[in-house]
Amino acid sequence: MKSLIKSATFLLVMMTALTACQDRTTELITYEANVPVYMSFNEFRASFEKSAPIEISHPGKMYFKDGYLFVNEYGKGIHVIDNSDPANPEKVAFYEIMGNVDMAIKGNILFADSYIDLLAIDITDIDNPVEIDRIENVFPEIVPEGEEWFPYAMVDKSKGVIVDWEVKKITEKMEDYTRGGWIFRGEMDFMANTATGAKWTGGSGTGGSMARFMLNDNYLYVIAVPIRLKTVDISTASGMAVVDSIDVPRNMETLFRLEDKLFIGTTTGMLIFDLVNPKKPVQISSYDHITACDPVVVDGQYAYVTLRSGNMCNNAQNLLEVIDISSLANPYLVKSYPMFNPHGLGTDGDLLFVCDGAAGLKIYDKSDPLAIITNRIAYYPDFDTYDVIPMNGILMLVGKEGIYQYDYSDPENIVQISHITITEE
Repeated sequence: MKSLIKSATFLLVMMTALTACQDRTTELITYEANVPVYMSFNEFRASFEKSAPIEISHPGKMYFKDGYLFVNEYGKGIHVIDNSDPANPEKVAFYEIMGNVDMAIKGNILFADSYIDLLAIDITDIDNPVEIDRIENVFPEIVPEGEEWFPYAMVDKSKGVIVDWEVKKITEKMEDYTRGGWIFRGEMDFMANTATGAKWTGGSGTGGSMARFMLNDNYLYVIAVPIRLKTVDISTASGMAVVDSIDVPRNMETLFRLEDKLFIGTTTGMLIFDLVNPKKPVQISSYDHITACDPVVVDGQYAYVTLRSGNMCNNAQNLLEVIDISSLANPYLVKSYPMFNPHGLGTDGDLLFVCDGAAGLKIYDKSDPLAIITNRIAYYPDFDTYDVIPMNGILMLVGKEGIYQYDYSDPENIVQISHITITEE
C-alpha cells in the first residue's frame, strides 16, 4: 500500500507539472526513482571469467549439449553441470557472464547474451573457456530490473552499462524533463577430447521452450528487443556479424525451430517464418490469441502453446492451446485446455510435458489432440516449475526449487532420478 501511495503521489506531481509546462512556467519536482548504477564499458567488456562451481540460487533457462547441462543463473552467468549420469549430475564450473539470460551452443562454441552484448565463448576445454568474439549493442535496451513501484530516471547510456539501480530522491526542473530520459516498467519487462573428457559434436544442442536464441546451421536468431528479430552469421565464431533485422508489430517472447520453419511465441499469438533462405527469415502466417505470455513448441502437425496470467502478460486466463499447422499459411485452433499457470513445455513422441507453474509438472498422452486433458499419465504437484527439456527418455526440468530429472523411458512408470537443490540468496 505504501508503494501505491508513493506512485499515486508521483503521478499527481507529474500531472501538476505538466499543466505548468503548458503555461510556460518552470516547476521544480521532487520524486523517488530508480537511478542507474553504471559500469564502464571497458570494465564490463573484460568481466567474463570462469570460476569454481557455485550454489544455484536463481535458475533460469537451460541448455543441453553432449552430456552437459548448462543452467542460467539469472543475470549472473551459467552453471556447467556434467550430466553424463543423469542420476548423479555434478556441477563442474560456473561461467561469470554479467546480465546473462539466454544461451545456445554449436559445436564447441557457446553463444550467450551479456546485457547489451552477444558473446562467443570457446568451451573446447570446459575448464578453460575463452571469449573469442563479442558483438556490441546487439540488445541495446537490456538493463536489470529496479524497484517495481518507482519510475526510472537520470539515464545516460554514454556513461557505461547499467548494472543495477538505486532508489533515490530526485529534484529537477520540469522544463528539463524529456520522455527519452526515462525508462518505465512496461518497457523493462521485455526486457575433441578436453581435460575434463568432454567431446563436442559439430551440431547444436537443445534448449527449452522459453528460449530467446535459436540456432539454424550457420545462423543464430535472437530476439534483440520484443519487436525486433536479428539474424547473426556465426559461420566463423570469431567473426560474428548481424546480417538481418526484422521488426514485427508484436512483442516476441520465445523461438522454436522445426526444420526450415521458425515459430515465434508472442504476447498476442504465434508467428510462423520460412527459413528457406536462413539469412533472411520471411513471415508466412500468424495465429492470434488473447494477450498472454506465450511459449510454443511444435511436433508434426500440431503446435502447442501455453498462455498464462501474470503482471507482464495482461491476461487472466491460463490455457494450453493445440493449434493445427498442417497448413502453415492457415493455422487454426483445435482445442483449448484450462491450466493453473503454465510456463514451459516439451514433447517427445506421444508425450506432452507441461510446467504448470506452482501446480507442478504434468505429463499427458497427446496422441488424441481432442482429449489431452483426460489422458494425463503423471502429475508431480507442490513444486514450482519453469521449463523442461525431454530427450532420449530423460526429462530435465528447471524450477524455483532447483533442477529435477526424470526417467520416462517407461511412460507407465515415470521416476524422478535426481534433484539439485537451490540455495536462496
